Amino acid sequence: MRTFQLNSTISGTLKSISDDKSLTMFNMIALSSETTDTLAQKLNLTRKQSYSRTSALTRAGLIKRGNGGYYLTSFGKIVYEVQLLIAKAKQDFWKLNAIDSIESSLFDVTVEERRRIIDSLMVDDILKEILNKNNDGKEEIKQPFTNPTSD
Repeated sequence: MRTFQLNSTISGTLKSISDDKSLTMFNMIALSSETTDTLAQKLNLTRKQSYSRTSALTRAGLIKRGNGGYYLTSFGKIVYEVQLLIAKAKQDFWKLNAIDSIESSLFDVTVEERRRIIDSLMVDDILKEILNKNNDGKEEIKQPFTNPTSD
C-alpha cells in the first residue's frame, strides 16, 4: 500500500481543486461516494488523469479511500462548504461591486447605513455577516490562522 505525504499548505489545498475537473471530482465525491473508475468515466478522464487528481485530493487531506470508493475527510467537508460559500459570493458579484461603488461614492457612510445597504442587497446571511464584520473601517483585518509551512 502506498503512503502519501500530506500536503498541509493552504496553497496546496487550493491547488488540488484549482482546475475545473478536479473541483468537479471533489464535488462529486462530496455528494456521493464514487469509485475511481466511475469518476474517470463521468469526467471523461483517463485512469491516469483520474488517479492523479484523486492522489492530489488525498495528499491535500480532502478525501480518503474506503469501502470501495472515496469520501470527504472532516477537513474536506469544511473546504467543500467554503467553496460553496465562494460560489454564492461569485453569483452575487455584481451586488458586491454595487456595495463597493456606493461606499466609494459616499465618503461618510455610517455603519448603520452600510448595514442597511448590505441587508437590502444580500440574501445569504453568512455573506451579510462577513460583510458587516469590519463595518467601522478601523478594525484591523486579522489573519484567520497562520500557515505553519511557507508556500
